[in-house]
Amino acid sequence: MKKRTVIRIISRICFVVYMIFLVYFLFLSDGFGRNIGRDQYSYNIVPFQEIKRFMLYWDVIGPYMSCVNLLGNVAAFVPFGALIRWVLNKRVRWFEVTFYTFIFSLGVELIQLIGKVGVFDVDDIILNTLGGFLGFVVYYILLLINRRSEHE
Repeated sequence: MKKRTVIRIISRICFVVYMIFLVYFLFLSDGFGRNIGRDQYSYNIVPFQEIKRFMLYWDVIGPYMSCVNLLGNVAAFVPFGALIRWVLNKRVRWFEVTFYTFIFSLGVELIQLIGKVGVFDVDDIILNTLGGFLGFVVYYILLLINRRSEHE
């Protein structure tokens, strides 16, 4: 089997496992604020409002919760940006990955709003999209390193 085919298969398996974990943490886990709003709609549509709040009140909210919210939303979508190319089975550019991540994150937030599971937060969309973009950057850097090592 070709190296590329093996990488594609492994990447798709990783993506499926990643999506299972993501669905669990975004919709089913009682942690991370999923139990908030089950009887009401909760949302934030003001860009950077929650990001600013977590940064300004870091000491009041606590470093753990601030990091979970800010860095967690970015880190949670890095695998999406890194693996989407293999799932789509085509070359994608940075703006396509960013767009796919944005659309996927928007879908997640809308499901949270409609299902009253957690809070619809535009800042989560911003942070998730940043994570997808960073995932693409990581993928691209690893691709360049791999190409260099093959030519040496």
